[in-house]
Amino acid sequence: MAVSAAAHAQASWPDRPVRVIVPFPASGATDLVARVVTQRVAADLGQQLVVDNKPGAGGTLGTAEAAKAPADGYTLLLTTSSTHAISPHLMPKLAYDPRKDFTPVAHLADAPSVLLVTNSLPVKTVGELIAYGKAHPGKLNYATSGNGTIVHLNAAAFSAQAGIEMMHVPYKGTALAIPDLVTGQTHVLFDSLPTGMPHAKGGRLRALAVTSEKRSALAPELPTMAESGLPGYSSVTWFGVYLPAGAPPALVDRIHKAFAKAMQSTEVAEGLAKLGVEPAAPSTAAKFDAMVQADSKRWATVIRQHKITVECNPMSRSRGRGGRPGAAAPRERAESERS
Repeated sequence: MAVSAAAHAQASWPDRPVRVIVPFPASGATDLVARVVTQRVAADLGQQLVVDNKPGAGGTLGTAEAAKAPADGYTLLLTTSSTHAISPHLMPKLAYDPRKDFTPVAHLADAPSVLLVTNSLPVKTVGELIAYGKAHPGKLNYATSGNGTIVHLNAAAFSAQAGIEMMHVPYKGTALAIPDLVTGQTHVLFDSLPTGMPHAKGGRLRALAVTSEKRSALAPELPTMAESGLPGYSSVTWFGVYLPAGAPPALVDRIHKAFAKAMQSTEVAEGLAKLGVEPAAPSTAAKFDAMVQADSKRWATVIRQHKITVECNPMSRSRGRGGRPGAAAPRERAESERS
C-alpha cells in the first residue's frame, strides 16, 4: 500500500503549489531565469510554481535550506555553478554536500559573464586594463557578489592570469555593486550578461569582453577573453534544477520532463535570449550531473593553481570612495550572489 501511495503521489505531481528556492536576490540573473522558466512550467502543469528568493553567503544559505526539505517534489532548488561547482572548493564547512544532499534534475541554460569597468578608467580593451593594472599596482579594485561566488572566482582568476593586483570589494549581489561602479568608487566587475549589458549599452559602464569560448549573440561586438590576450580563459555559468537527496527516480523523471518541455518552447527561448542566456541542449539528469562534476573539477584546478581562497588575497581589504585606501568602504557587503 505504501509503494502504491508513493507511486500515485509521483504520478499526480503537482497537486498543489511547488516552492522553487532561488538562493540569490530578486532581480539578479538567476532570479530572472527562474521566473522565465517556471512561468512556462506552471502553465504546462496547470499548477503554481512559487519562486522563493533566499540569498546569502554566495548562495549557500538558500541551498542549505533546500537540502533539508522533503524530497517530495514540492521544494525545488534552481541554482547555478556557484553553489555546486565552486563553493565546495572555497568553503570547506558548507552546511550541505552538493553530491550527497541533492538529486540532479535538469540542466536548463548557460550564460557567459561580461567584464565591465567604470567609465573613469582610461581603458577600452582587456589589454589596456592589464597594462593599467601593471602600471598602477594596487590601485585597482573589483566588485563581486560575495566571497566564493563565480563573480569572485572570475575576477580572482583574471587577476592571477593577467598578473595584476586588485582589491576585493564584496557586495550582497552585483545589482548592489553597480551604483558604486558607475560612480567610480569601484573599478571592475565580472557581471552576468543579462544584468550587466544594459548598463554598458546605456553608456553607464564600459564592457570589454565576454568570458565564453565564443562570442555572444547578445553582444557580438565584444571579443572573448581569449581573443583579448588571455588564452584559455573561459567561464560559463550554468543554471540547473535539483531536488533534495532521496527523491524517487520516477519523480525525478516527471519533474525533468516538465522542465525539458518548457525549455523547448519558443516563449522560453525568446525570454532567455533577452537575458543573454541560451537554453541548454536537450539532455538527461545523469548527463547534467556529469557536466556539473566536470565543471567542479575544472574550478577546483583553477582555485588550486591560483591559490584562490574565500578571502581572495592579502589585497582584499576595504577601499573607500574613489579607491582611496583606508577610507570607509563603499557600502561593503560580505555576502551572496552571482548577480
